[in-house]
Amino acid sequence: MILQLEHIYKNYSRGKNSVPVLKDICLQVEKGEYLAIMGPSGSGKTTLMNLIGCLDVASEGSYLLDGQDIGAMDDNALADIRNKYIGFVFQNFYLLPKMTALDNVALPLLYAGVPQKQRRERAAEALKSVGLEDRMNFMPNQLSGGQCQRVAIARAIVTNPSLLLADEPTGALDTTSGNQIMDIFHSLSENGMTIIMITHEQAVAERANKIYRILDGCLITDMEGGSGDGES
Repeated sequence: MILQLEHIYKNYSRGKNSVPVLKDICLQVEKGEYLAIMGPSGSGKTTLMNLIGCLDVASEGSYLLDGQDIGAMDDNALADIRNKYIGFVFQNFYLLPKMTALDNVALPLLYAGVPQKQRRERAAEALKSVGLEDRMNFMPNQLSGGQCQRVAIARAIVTNPSLLLADEPTGALDTTSGNQIMDIFHSLSENGMTIIMITHEQAVAERANKIYRILDGCLITDMEGGSGDGES
């Protein structure tokens, strides 16, 4: 089991009041699973993603990631977990505009203390895996939206993370580019990557193997997703 959430609650303070955002969330994810979490705006799905990604901590409950108790960690330990175990893909890419695609992808390895030659080799291999071997020295403003997202995916997987988190990965893309991104996720899943994806798009969610729905802070249903190959 790569991930276990047991009776997770998340409350935010608003003046003297405590506002519940997540309510009794229980979720178990096995290594190699590919799942989607759907929910309307304000449902708690982004808060849940932040907790899973160790960007926030629960008010109550237990979170184990690869056997490690996340709730017992301080900020420095959480930062280390994020860098070593989790890859992030966001809707808006968050590439550094004055760095090439290769240097953007190599950045997590710099933070991890990997030597320069090895950083560049691993970054080049990651870009090749997403079909951008001919765009390594391009700046983000020289790339299309779909290409920028592929750079972001390469950056997310270059550290060989235990878990890939994707927050609306096709939200800023046209249909063709979005389908290309989902094909990459399918390939990563086929190769054993554990993927959790937040999306509001049913067609995108159906590319995953399992779909969860969150409503008013509660994880209310789960169902089988599609085949992952766009034929569902």
